[in-house]
Amino acid sequence: MTKIKFGTDGWRAIIADTYTNDNLKRVALATAQYIKAEGGQAVVLGHDCRFAGSMFADLAARIFADQGLKVYLAQGFVSTPMVSLGVVLQKAFMGVVITASHNPPSYNGYKLKSAYGGPSIPAEVTEVENRIADEVPATPSTTQAEFVAQGKIEYIDLEKLYVEHCRKAFDIEAINNSFVNLAYDAMYGAGQNVVRQLIPAVTELHCDYNPSFMGQAPEPIHRNLGELSALLAKTPELNAGLANDGDADRIGMYDEEGRFVDSHQILLLLIHYLHKYKGLSGKVVVTFSVTDKVKKLCERYNLDCQVTKIGFKYIAEIMTKEEVLVGGEESGGIAATGHIPERDGIWIGLILLEFMAKTGKTLSQLMDEIYELVGPFAFNRDDLHLNNELKWQIVENCKAGSYSQFGPYNIQKVEDIDGFKFYLRDDAWVMIRPSGTEPVLRVYAQAPTDEEVRQILDATKAALLEG
Repeated sequence: MTKIKFGTDGWRAIIADTYTNDNLKRVALATAQYIKAEGGQAVVLGHDCRFAGSMFADLAARIFADQGLKVYLAQGFVSTPMVSLGVVLQKAFMGVVITASHNPPSYNGYKLKSAYGGPSIPAEVTEVENRIADEVPATPSTTQAEFVAQGKIEYIDLEKLYVEHCRKAFDIEAINNSFVNLAYDAMYGAGQNVVRQLIPAVTELHCDYNPSFMGQAPEPIHRNLGELSALLAKTPELNAGLANDGDADRIGMYDEEGRFVDSHQILLLLIHYLHKYKGLSGKVVVTFSVTDKVKKLCERYNLDCQVTKIGFKYIAEIMTKEEVLVGGEESGGIAATGHIPERDGIWIGLILLEFMAKTGKTLSQLMDEIYELVGPFAFNRDDLHLNNELKWQIVENCKAGSYSQFGPYNIQKVEDIDGFKFYLRDDAWVMIRPSGTEPVLRVYAQAPTDEEVRQILDATKAALLEG
């Protein structure tokens, strides 16, 4: 049987290749066995907009119920944060989301959520992983309807609970009555219904059900969001853009000119708003690929800053033990105080829209405040699609210290918390890290300008492929 391994954020595989009913049953049974072994009795389960999500969720629900667990099952697609919030509100032991997040449309996946409402910590994931048997369990003969009649499966409106939670936490009326005119790109993902409920005047893009995502991975990065950028650039009455990935736990934003506001800038804006404007404090936790400008702003505000490995689960684990103001990743997964310890693209978007509404300033004006504090910077990332042999050879070269320069850029020092970050000088670096779920090598770079970032990325790619 196929060895099933959980990556940075759950198990993901290609539908009908490794992501099959048989393998899902193996994972679901292992999950149920772990929950019961730990004394748990209930699980919250949902799926996003991906192909066959309802079918896979039905199968997992029946496995859980057959094992004696109470299953709170969402009907229709929901976001990952909705499931995580549902776990807390229902006081369940665990949550499961059938989703492959931002991966290409051929993938589906399986995320585990802990009782605190965030990603299961690595030790819990390992416990589930170790219980995955080689044998395929039998499919329960009892139907979903029969389990519902028995009270073992209960339908739950996670979307309604989430919308109510947002209305209590934010000044939604102030946002809707302000100068803010939002364009929202759901990328055919699970955030579409919630945003139109909270902001009725929103201008929508890709806010319909399309499991193929029109062939594009639903990842909210600039190269995937050209239509949203162009719409803002040519429509003066629109002055903010928000995008979420397939399960709506990641965020991308645009300013009034259609310029991308990336996760690094969003993290800085959040720290600035929550600490300087709202007077809140706490630790700031970011992953290894995030800009060092976060450290600089934290030093200015006398906030503790901690850097973790890549993966929001490392941030979530800290958030369950310490007071964390903001936590986030380069990839757009960000969390903030006052909510569950979970990345949430809609929630973070609402914070920034409220920031705009309360100050009367656009995102570009608010970013000017940031640049005055930490200096200007630019960031970009290339995903090199390589065969796995070449990908891992490059990783071995990095481990061996084979690189002393990338084109004209000499390497001053190297950090290897998770991947390899090569500092070229104080205000410029390039980082190399293999994807844990795809045959992709990610190359990140920071420098003072977009032009130099591009030069660094091109020089690095040439050096890696020549090697």
